[in-house]
Amino acid sequence: MKGLLDKLKPDAPQSEIQDTEQVKKTYKHWRVRTFYSIFIGYAFFYFTRKSFTFAMPAMIAELGFSKADLGLLATILYCSYGISKFVSGIVSDITNPRYFFSFGLIATGICNILFGMSSSLWLFALFWGLNGWFQGFGWPPIAKYLTHWYSQSERGRWWAVWNTSHNIGGALIPLIAGFCAYHWGWRMAMYVPGVLCILCGVFVWNRLRDTPQSMGLPPVAKYRQDEAESVQDTDSSLSTSEILKKYIYKNPYLWLLGFAYFFVYVVRTAANDWTVLYLVESKGYTYFDAGKSITAFELGGFLGSLAAGWISDVTFSGKRGPVNVLYALATLLSVWGLWLVPANHVYLDIAIVFCIGFFVFGPQMLIGMAAAELAHKKSAGAATGFVGCFAYMGAAAAGYPLGRIIEDWEWYGFFAAVLICCVLATLCLLPMWSLQKKKDKI
Repeated sequence: MKGLLDKLKPDAPQSEIQDTEQVKKTYKHWRVRTFYSIFIGYAFFYFTRKSFTFAMPAMIAELGFSKADLGLLATILYCSYGISKFVSGIVSDITNPRYFFSFGLIATGICNILFGMSSSLWLFALFWGLNGWFQGFGWPPIAKYLTHWYSQSERGRWWAVWNTSHNIGGALIPLIAGFCAYHWGWRMAMYVPGVLCILCGVFVWNRLRDTPQSMGLPPVAKYRQDEAESVQDTDSSLSTSEILKKYIYKNPYLWLLGFAYFFVYVVRTAANDWTVLYLVESKGYTYFDAGKSITAFELGGFLGSLAAGWISDVTFSGKRGPVNVLYALATLLSVWGLWLVPANHVYLDIAIVFCIGFFVFGPQMLIGMAAAELAHKKSAGAATGFVGCFAYMGAAAAGYPLGRIIEDWEWYGFFAAVLICCVLATLCLLPMWSLQKKKDKI
């Protein structure tokens, strides 16, 4: 393992370029190149995470699996992905994110292909669990790139635009996997996204590099003259274990962010996975009309992410806490509105689901950003992976446990549980209303 990590170690810092104009030109080039690479790369991660969703109906028909069998695979993915986010976060902080990110893309593509070649439940579970593990290689390197190449005063906008890659990937995969499944069967719906991810992994390996310092550039705090950013560069003499202990394990705000992320992901996953069934069963809509709500949910998330990043940068001067709290409260009101609206108001329901997507994707994005900013810069991947582990435990809780609540207490129980999660997320986020940078908490 040590030998492998040595081969993946970060690039050494180069002598700093002294020509101011050369620094500006080089920084501009690599910031744009880095950004479009991680945007495209993460959208492709969604290809191999969501491909299974569109293969499920054909798998049930062809292989005779039950919904419970396939639901188990989804739970395995969420659990392995959540654990991997934290573990890979620690590893990514001591490796070159270029290699780590591209390797994850290639590996998840291979797992999709192997899944498509299988026919037994235990093989499906093995390859889908491995897929979840390698999916976890995507997020921590991106947090590292966004932390090292973009400063705190501007990061909200850059991070917000990057966050829309979730929605782009989520919107494209139904077209690709659905088309493949319809014309060539469910196995091709796994093969094609897998091959595309492998090709994309090679592409991002070619495009990405490591930190600005590895390119002979000054740290982004110096380049941007950002005082709020410069405080994250202190304590540079600490070892990795000391940084993890001080800035993650003993950081009460990361624990609060983690618990908040758990509840936010329960709400996000519940809205994404259960809304169509609720509108069909409880309000009598057709699957076509109910399906429009998920499109509205993704569109809302796209716009909500952009708005949250801009508001946190411009209105609150880089503070993420106020936007997180306000968005969480608005999510609560939107979920409550979906419950209260009577049947036969399909477009009103779709508009409310749009609002849920708009507001829930705010904290979905900003909690990860806040975790990176409230930890040491050298532990950005571990910090976001730490809270991300909580997030996907929440996603797992929105599966089978919420399904049992619906069976036992019907949709009243479902909405009660989701609303309670909204309240708890808000309470966890409130103590961080005024936090902006690391020196505010230590």
